Amino acid sequence: MESLNEYKDKVQAIANTALAMFHKELFGIFHGSISLKLDANKFIINTKEAIFDRLDEESMALLHMQKDYRWNGTSPDVEVHHGIYNNIHEAKCICYAMPPFTIAYSLDHDTLDPQDYFGKMNLPHFDIYDPKNFDDWDARAPFEIFRYMSENKTDIMIIKGYGVYAHARTLNWLAKKVALLENSCKISAYRNGQK
Repeated sequence: MESLNEYKDKVQAIANTALAMFHKELFGIFHGSISLKLDANKFIINTKEAIFDRLDEESMALLHMQKDYRWNGTSPDVEVHHGIYNNIHEAKCICYAMPPFTIAYSLDHDTLDPQDYFGKMNLPHFDIYDPKNFDDWDARAPFEIFRYMSENKTDIMIIKGYGVYAHARTLNWLAKKVALLENSCKISAYRNGQK
């Protein structure tokens, strides 16, 4: 049977990316998720108990696209990652992040047009998705997120009051996109006198 031991370099790459994102406050200690698609049939994702500043083989799971017992104990976001991988073929890695300035921005706005240089040069206009009802969001999210990303041809989805889902072709670009987004929202907050 296959094990994560065969993918030590991939696990280390995920751990390095998660640590960088954790230090930038894009992940909480237990909040968020990150995954890497290995091929058309399998991916690695963090477990439910993962602590993002110290991911290792024990806090990661090797999953097949066909749901089985290995899915138990993984991130609560596993169904969302699965839906994105199955429907957006250019997605090679995915994260759910909770960047505080982006979430704060989303509560008071319906769109985001980055105004800082790096945001303008690297990020598009964003419509902020309003899930409206958080009571059944967990049940709707696996379908609404990949559908929204597909229909809007976007690799970043800002969800009002909830966080950010992003996918990319590399872990470095994934982290960079979320960090650029958070920086743009932080600059916007400073510009408007919030700290």
